[in-house]
Amino acid sequence: MNFVTDYSTRAGEVLSAAELASEESRSTATPMMEQFIEIKANNPDSLLFYRMGDFYELFFQDAVEASRALGITLTKRGQHMGQEIPMCGVPVHAADDYLQKLIGLGFRVAVCEQVEDPAEAKKRGSKSVVRRDVVRLVTPGTITEEKLLSPSETNYLMALARIKSGSEPAYALAWIDISTGIFRLAETAESRLLADILRIEPRELILADTVFHDPELRPVFDVLGRVAVPQPAVLFDSATAEGRISRYFGVKTLDGFGTFSRAELAAASAAISYVEKTQLAERPALGTPERESAASTLFIDPATRGNLELVKTLSGAREGTLLKALDRTVTSGGARLLAERLMSPLTDPDRINERLDSIEILADQPSFAGDLRDALRRAPDMPRALSRLALGRGGPRDLGAIQAGLHASASISRLMAAGTLSDELKDARAAIDALPAGLLGLLDATLGDELPLLKRDGGFVCEGANAELDEVRGLRDQSRRVIAGLQLQYSEETGIKSLKIKHNNVLGYFIEVTAGNAGSMTDTDAGRARFIHRQTMANAMRFTTTELAELESKIANAADRALSIELAAFDQMTAEVVAAAEVLKAAAFALATLDVSVGLAVLAEEQAYARPTVDRSRMFAIDGGRHPVVEQALKRQASNAFVANGCDLSPPEGEEGGAIWLLTGPNMGGKSTFLRQNALIAIMAQMGTFVPAASAHIGIVDRLFSRVGASDDLARGRSTFMVEMVETAAILNQATDRSLVILDEIGRGTATFDGLSIAWAAVEHLHEANRCRGLFATHFHELTVLSEKLGRLSNATMRVKEWHGDVIFLHEVGPGAADRSYGIQVARLAGLPASVVARAKDVLAKLEDADRKNPASQLIDDLPLFQVAIRREEVKPAGNSKIDEALKALNPDDMTPREALDALYALKKELSAAKAG
Repeated sequence: MNFVTDYSTRAGEVLSAAELASEESRSTATPMMEQFIEIKANNPDSLLFYRMGDFYELFFQDAVEASRALGITLTKRGQHMGQEIPMCGVPVHAADDYLQKLIGLGFRVAVCEQVEDPAEAKKRGSKSVVRRDVVRLVTPGTITEEKLLSPSETNYLMALARIKSGSEPAYALAWIDISTGIFRLAETAESRLLADILRIEPRELILADTVFHDPELRPVFDVLGRVAVPQPAVLFDSATAEGRISRYFGVKTLDGFGTFSRAELAAASAAISYVEKTQLAERPALGTPERESAASTLFIDPATRGNLELVKTLSGAREGTLLKALDRTVTSGGARLLAERLMSPLTDPDRINERLDSIEILADQPSFAGDLRDALRRAPDMPRALSRLALGRGGPRDLGAIQAGLHASASISRLMAAGTLSDELKDARAAIDALPAGLLGLLDATLGDELPLLKRDGGFVCEGANAELDEVRGLRDQSRRVIAGLQLQYSEETGIKSLKIKHNNVLGYFIEVTAGNAGSMTDTDAGRARFIHRQTMANAMRFTTTELAELESKIANAADRALSIELAAFDQMTAEVVAAAEVLKAAAFALATLDVSVGLAVLAEEQAYARPTVDRSRMFAIDGGRHPVVEQALKRQASNAFVANGCDLSPPEGEEGGAIWLLTGPNMGGKSTFLRQNALIAIMAQMGTFVPAASAHIGIVDRLFSRVGASDDLARGRSTFMVEMVETAAILNQATDRSLVILDEIGRGTATFDGLSIAWAAVEHLHEANRCRGLFATHFHELTVLSEKLGRLSNATMRVKEWHGDVIFLHEVGPGAADRSYGIQVARLAGLPASVVARAKDVLAKLEDADRKNPASQLIDDLPLFQVAIRREEVKPAGNSKIDEALKALNPDDMTPREALDALYALKKELSAAKAG
């Protein structure tokens, strides 16, 4: 029977955690199952890995869920309360692989180990169960194992706190990466809650169950899915928060850390409490909490993050993202810092220019930058090694990582002494130089070259580090040679050449001589004092000495003693490393900063990027801009070069509001690429890197909105058009005069005149109410007449060329407006049947003939912002048979330029005569 299918269809019949915890359940359970039920009752929200021999077993609903998630066979083990008990298991030696998959799917796992020797359990009775207990809670936001973590990604646990005070509740976020010690806080608001959470991208979000079940916030947690984990509300008690944080950091007051709101303290306290709960007795080396201001980073709403594909594509891949295009880092810490900068661009020009200075200085010193990069390649991930050591999960290789990191730091410091540095790089060097020299000396003097994964394997302390260890290792590894040496010594001392030292399981080591040679050992006082008689045989006598007995004891205990000495050395080194945690983390951050700067300098040289001018103005002037991701993709494919395009949304002279470009042109002409590239250039400039352009001048953008592409949200009952309208509403309600707004095809999801009306009103609102810088792409060509009345609105179009009925996309942006969208030509290129294309052309011609009046000419008369009639002569289509006949008679291919010009003048003259008549 396939139990996976069987129990999947009967999942409702499997006993729930609450049912298992009942008195009836416990009273009918076997001793082992009773123990499982009791431990499970204390960990209801986690899968329980219950240790049985060489396997972690799961039972009841845990087994059902784990078997589905891991794709392993679901079996059964006896019955409980009249039902078969579902069971599945994973081998202990492969547990990390299964944990990685479960954690990736959002599960939490309680690891339950035997905490008692089976022999002790038997003393209580033959049916006694070995004591077990949870030794660790493994959750997505609290893992530290190298195998479970992505080297280039942060692993944040986030806490969300809400404090009700006054008319509006206060919200705050705290996020911790226990694998690196990062600890940060920030206030937020309900309107930007999802955006702030997605900016950090936590692996796990804890919040009070009352907040989790608030219907007003339900849409936020629906998006987050398994990431959001409700906890008891008492965990977020703001009254006890300050005391809890102070106790964790061993201080009497938090005044030295800064000033925090009640909501921030509640979030920080909850995060610390959850870390203590999951790590049990261990204590991660967290940095002191750092407060972030919401205004210090560029606000990017969730929809914009998604369609700009900053760190993952819409399909969830890393390939094809902006991060992948920018990443030239060579260390794990550098890769994580680059991603963090990309997700949180700055709004302070001074800090941005500090980063740009570093890149420029390194780009001007390519040899120096190359040497630094080579040295950085040797720098391991010190923060994560430090975290594992602090939590008691570290091994010799983690100490080796600290040692290698210190050596790399010393090399880098020497290199930096010979180069020109920016202020940011000078600070980095100071942090590196603050590393304690004594720590490196201790590690060099103690650690060997070949380090085992686990400390219990021994062999990681080098020869010469400890005299006693060298001695016991010699006994352990060279006992035969030591015994042979002692045998030679005794033989020379007694003059008995046949003297042998032997061993058996009864006597252990002993000296054996023939009975005839034993006189020198038994007949003198010195001999009797030196050699102790053990046994007389028919033809031999056996003796021992105090020295031999002690040696035997040492040999027997040498392996245990060697490991004990090594473990003591490990503890000493770990204590020294943990004591230097703050300077180690500061130096690691300095190395990451240097890695990011060098990588971005390499990128700038490789891709011909330019340093942007970033200031507090409202400028947005880009000359020769390119899409960084598309351009690199074209280079890899050896395709045509990317066509660069400028964009100037700077306020016109005398105006305070930003300019808006109304962009028209055909599908496949490159509109979406152009829209996205300008948004990406703004992000790159404010994260502090060079940009893909000939030049760029960008005044700080406070909020970036990009609505490009179509999607639906059927799970929440939203059609594609509804999602479009919700996102557009968010933009129109939140954009400021410092924002950058990118909109594509607003209103295309509904009836033509409805969509046109919405797009028209949206353009007006952006221009007059938001007064932001913006790009508005549309196929509603009627909107182009708005440029005549909206002073900061300009028309731009994607240029095309027609050749023998085909359309050629030039991917160039120029002033003006498109008169049509070339949709039928694109449809033909897509492979629509020729009959369909032909019929579409016929229908289009008839529709255009049926309604030649431009509705925009009438609509602009009722423009609500101006109420000024348009003064434009409406040219009616002429119907002159003479002109028609003259046109049909012309054959341009057979005409000289002069003949063509004469024909044109003749037609013009005929047309003037027809109008006059």
